[in-house]
Amino acid sequence: MIGLTEYYPQFFTATILEWKPLLRDDGYKELILSSLHFLVQHNRIALYGYVIMPNHIHLIWHVGEGHTREGVQRDFLKYTAQHMRWDLINHNPALLEQFRVNAKDRMFQIWERNPLSVDLYTEKVLLQKLNYIHNNPLQEKWHLCARPEDYPWSSARFYHTGVDPHGVVSHYRG
Repeated sequence: MIGLTEYYPQFFTATILEWKPLLRDDGYKELILSSLHFLVQHNRIALYGYVIMPNHIHLIWHVGEGHTREGVQRDFLKYTAQHMRWDLINHNPALLEQFRVNAKDRMFQIWERNPLSVDLYTEKVLLQKLNYIHNNPLQEKWHLCARPEDYPWSSARFYHTGVDPHGVVSHYRG
């Protein structure tokens, strides 16, 4: 039984503001993977699947004991947004202007508010989401690769070959 501080694995989706394709930049993909690596190394999450698309990310993660999903989500999104903003300030201020918002608490916003977070109560549903994640780059809209395991910004290669080039994924079965 799940205790008060334990959670089910979650399907998590975060989208760049107004679906802008900011994540086409491989440096931002590396930043996301670095942040996920930190969360894994510090036992804040177990990461079971991911895909980084040009304008959004999908993750299947399991929040670690002693941490809250709200805290993990907040810290992950805040950290990645701050670093993307700093990079844009230094290397592409014109692009940063596309992320200017009229808000009391910020001048710029990278991620859309209210990311999707869905508990995965059964293995069947977890596998459905994992397949969805891995097939996302093949969608007609994107055509980013011919086979899921060919896309370098996804956990599909790990599940196909057992090799995780980014060192962040654990098999969902443990």
